[in-house]
Amino acid sequence: MIRIHDLSSGDNPRKGRKRIGRGTGSGHGKTSCRGHKGQKSRSGGGVRPGFEGGQMPLQRRLPKRGFANIFKKEYTLINISNLNRFEPETLLDIEALKNAGMVKSLKEEVKLLGDGEISHPIVIKVHKVSKSARAKVEAAGGKVEIL
Repeated sequence: MIRIHDLSSGDNPRKGRKRIGRGTGSGHGKTSCRGHKGQKSRSGGGVRPGFEGGQMPLQRRLPKRGFANIFKKEYTLINISNLNRFEPETLLDIEALKNAGMVKSLKEEVKLLGDGEISHPIVIKVHKVSKSARAKVEAAGGKVEIL
């Protein structure tokens, strides 16, 4: 017959954290689980991330290719086809595009591209616009303003 005091929860779900440096009786005293001597036993000791004991690190063994321009500007791209959901004569600035979920942040720079068609006039303010996008918006009676 099983009694309540015979039950166990297996691994203790309320096990406390390991308290090191609290005397030899704790089992984690003296060297505080760091072993004897060596770089990893010292305070502030240890090797930097990526260090492989003097072996050529993986980050230096792998070949590097290409060029990354650190001054490159990233634009959030919006196509003409995505603007049909807005009412005619709507003023679309970055804030309106953010409220519509098309731009994540007000700090992002936006470029309007000419993929798709637009059936009604709108006024849109963006940082850049392609020639085909400008032509399609203006053909529909709208206007594109550069910020």
